[in-house]
Amino acid sequence: MDLTAIIAAILSALGMGTVGVFAKITGLGAEVITFFRLALGAGFMLLFLLLTGQLRLVRRWPGWPVLVNGAMLAGFIIFYVRAMEHTTMANAIMLVYLAPPAASIYAHFFLGERLTRASAGLIGLALFGFAMMLEFRLDFPAGSSHLRGIGLGLVSMGCYAAFILVNRVIDARIHVHTRTFYQLLVGGLIMLPLCLAGRPELPPWTWPWLAGTGLVPGFIAILSAVYALSRLPAATFGTLAYFEPIAVVVFGWTLFGETLSPLQLAGCLVIIAGGVGMTWLAAGRSGERVDSARPGR
Repeated sequence: MDLTAIIAAILSALGMGTVGVFAKITGLGAEVITFFRLALGAGFMLLFLLLTGQLRLVRRWPGWPVLVNGAMLAGFIIFYVRAMEHTTMANAIMLVYLAPPAASIYAHFFLGERLTRASAGLIGLALFGFAMMLEFRLDFPAGSSHLRGIGLGLVSMGCYAAFILVNRVIDARIHVHTRTFYQLLVGGLIMLPLCLAGRPELPPWTWPWLAGTGLVPGFIAILSAVYALSRLPAATFGTLAYFEPIAVVVFGWTLFGETLSPLQLAGCLVIIAGGVGMTWLAAGRSGERVDSARPGR
């Protein structure tokens, strides 16, 4: 079992869940938060490479899949935000979090990452826990804009699923740090005109929070995700990704006084059970591979 990759996947999910905290504290628009998350994330990645003597990694051509994934990274964030403008948050986030199981099913048929009954059941368990967190409610507001929101949510889901899958098939010779830097950089460049179009006002007190946005949900979370995806099957990463909505709920509860119902708390526990089960399953598979590689087997 690659325990480091599993920890990285959980750290990524928790880190990505903090973006709402920074957005709520600063009160800035989604385009601004997303731009600084990705652009400053690329800056922190570059600083990390400089301090560790790995700056040579950014001089290497990363390949088109890496650059395309930078666009997917920006796309899944901004389309999700746009979807929430036309439909409810519950509907939008439910659509986005169909991406991990969708990626797992695609990987099953086309990438040779076969789903067993146990792994498929654990993915279903995580989805059920997520539905519990939404209290099994999907609101369908009147008006034609709802369908537009559903469409944007589906586009966001597609971008997120592509982000997972493309990271799984990038040439192994391209270093994880190279992948992360260019994905953050491309995503930031795509968001730049959208950010500038709104002519945002950035008071001095917001800059430390913007730096935190680039550091935690940007640099740390995306680097952890890219590292985990380079080592874990899509199904394992996808199940562990459900720690992100748990993080969002817990942050809202502890920092902003948002209440949790017993059903939502139970949903958190179900998702954790699914993640622990997928980790145990991955450990069992790893042990089988080690045993089969021993002499005399």
